[in-house]
Amino acid sequence: MQKGNIGVTTENIFPVIKKFLYSDHEIFLRELVSNAIDATQKLRTLANCGEYNGDIENLKVSVKIDKDAKTLTVSDNGIGMTAEDVDKYINQIAFSGAEEFLSKYKENANSIIGHFGLGFYSAFMVSKKVEIHSLSYKDGAKPVLWSCDGSPEYTMEETEKAERGTDIVLYIDDDNVEFLEKDRIDSLLKKYCRFLPVPVICGKEQEWKDGKYVDTDRDNVINSTAPIWMKKPSELKDEDYINFYHELYPGQDDPLFWIHLNVDLPFTLTGILFFPRIKNNFEVNKNRIQLYCNQVFVMDTVEGVVPDFLMLLQGVIDSPDIPLNVSRSYLQSDSSVKKIATYITKKVSSRLEDIFKNNRSDFEEKWDDIKIFIEYGMLTDEKFCDAAMKFALLKDTEGKHYTFDEYKTLIQPEQTDKEGNLIYLYATDKVAQYNYIKAASDKGYNVLLMDGQLDSHFIQLLERKFEKSHFSRVDGDVIENLIQKEDKKEVNLTAVERNTLTTLFNSQLPKVEGSNFLVSFEALSGDANPIIITQNEYMRRMKEMAAMQPGMSFYGELPDSYNLIVNVEHPLVTKVKEEALKALSTQVQPIEDEILAKNAEIEDIRGSVKDNETLNEEQQKRINTIEAEVRQDRDKLNTLITDYASQQPVIGQLIDLALLGNGLLRGEDLSKFISRSISLL
Repeated sequence: MQKGNIGVTTENIFPVIKKFLYSDHEIFLRELVSNAIDATQKLRTLANCGEYNGDIENLKVSVKIDKDAKTLTVSDNGIGMTAEDVDKYINQIAFSGAEEFLSKYKENANSIIGHFGLGFYSAFMVSKKVEIHSLSYKDGAKPVLWSCDGSPEYTMEETEKAERGTDIVLYIDDDNVEFLEKDRIDSLLKKYCRFLPVPVICGKEQEWKDGKYVDTDRDNVINSTAPIWMKKPSELKDEDYINFYHELYPGQDDPLFWIHLNVDLPFTLTGILFFPRIKNNFEVNKNRIQLYCNQVFVMDTVEGVVPDFLMLLQGVIDSPDIPLNVSRSYLQSDSSVKKIATYITKKVSSRLEDIFKNNRSDFEEKWDDIKIFIEYGMLTDEKFCDAAMKFALLKDTEGKHYTFDEYKTLIQPEQTDKEGNLIYLYATDKVAQYNYIKAASDKGYNVLLMDGQLDSHFIQLLERKFEKSHFSRVDGDVIENLIQKEDKKEVNLTAVERNTLTTLFNSQLPKVEGSNFLVSFEALSGDANPIIITQNEYMRRMKEMAAMQPGMSFYGELPDSYNLIVNVEHPLVTKVKEEALKALSTQVQPIEDEILAKNAEIEDIRGSVKDNETLNEEQQKRINTIEAEVRQDRDKLNTLITDYASQQPVIGQLIDLALLGNGLLRGEDLSKFISRSISLL
């Protein structure tokens, strides 16, 4: 029997392994099964090189649980080890057998997983003792038993073992008895080993018999040894991809389409990325794509490998060239990671462009589902943005799709304003903004539908990309102002008329919570609505973006700002104005004249002061007195006009019709409108 101390510079490596090296104890099973797979792959490589002539047809890995003995055993029928191999690769921590084997057989080696020589020692995270029973493939080799109780001391001796390969026996400690439960082991094997290249067996298949599940004589193989991402796209059909997607993500709708990654140089990368249907609110879920290394599951967090905007995708990426830390628990920063991310971005954009060119109708049909991927990519990745300019689409309120160039050609003749700017009109709700869309359509204009979760940001991007272009929401102003073809028609109102109309309509506005209204006047056509409500484009955009960006919460807290535009050319507004002036003139005009006189007196006092001089105390006191009198006159005037307006149901009716058309009339105010409408009828 050989005794000795494990060769390691640290006095005791095991506390380090248990507490710091591996982030999760369950990783031990992945490491041991990966090592077992390596042992079979090495044997296959030797056979391919002519250095081994034995049977390699039934290579496999087995995981067995013995609850009575409190052991978990991972077995393989691979290359096996001699006493010298154990001494070299087990007793010298971090001298990786995989690394040496790869360097020797790099031209012919099958997928070898291990690189650090530390995976075996993860067994001590859950074990009070670990044994290795191994018989090498070499002629005349003698079986060896290695044993260690978690201290640097080990024993190694000859033993009995009839079959080639290695058994790793873990004596599970009392703190980790969960790993003696078959359900727990099955779930870990399915998580980490479901696509390994050699059959992994755990127990027997079961079937329902006599009211319970019973074991059959068939091995329970938990993995698919040839996942479709390892095959050539030419070997696969659409149903193969769809079935694989449902294997990865049970219960989800079919994917929209997929991208098969397959590159050998300058790095090795395979995988399949799926475009899923996103039903709920936009959310970047960074656990959708699974990362594998030579078919071993590593993690489901792939920041860095996959560009941020593609985190919305689902699928698998497999690459031995992605640099991992010793425990394979997280990525290490490396230039190759950036190259891989760049390649994936290029591959995705190329695939989207191919689909667009080869089957545009299908692309358009799926546009509403995929546009969130494309818009997010264009907003966050400049290279993808440049590529996507060729296939990104705009959809109008009629449901027609256009490329950017196509749409520019369509609207340029009619939607260029007097300054030469191209105006892109858009709506965010076809139903709520129907009247505004119709007004634009009646002018011969086309209106885009921009109702996506990222469209407020996307519009800003397009305004930067498109020269002399501006996006205006169709309810942002009256249509004549959105695309100005000529100077505005002057509003011919005297000061008395303007003040009277402003107070008439202001006084009858219902209180809409969280909203402010500003009354203004436009000389529109007589067939335009008497009152039109619009919303400031800039403030509305800021509030929309604030909803998605916490740093812009200042805008989100501001009230909604609306313009109540009175069309002074409409017959009803003319009638309201004339009747109000006629009814109020004898009371209003004297007060207006008094206000004018008092304002003139204030100007005279200010005008009497020479340059570089200030008002004296008596002058300032007189101005303060006059200003107080003017405020009193204004209050008296407002009271007169407000009292009159309250007796004129048509004023409230005109306002409520405009509010109703914008979805702003609710609750008690809506009830009052209905009652008033009935009485007016």
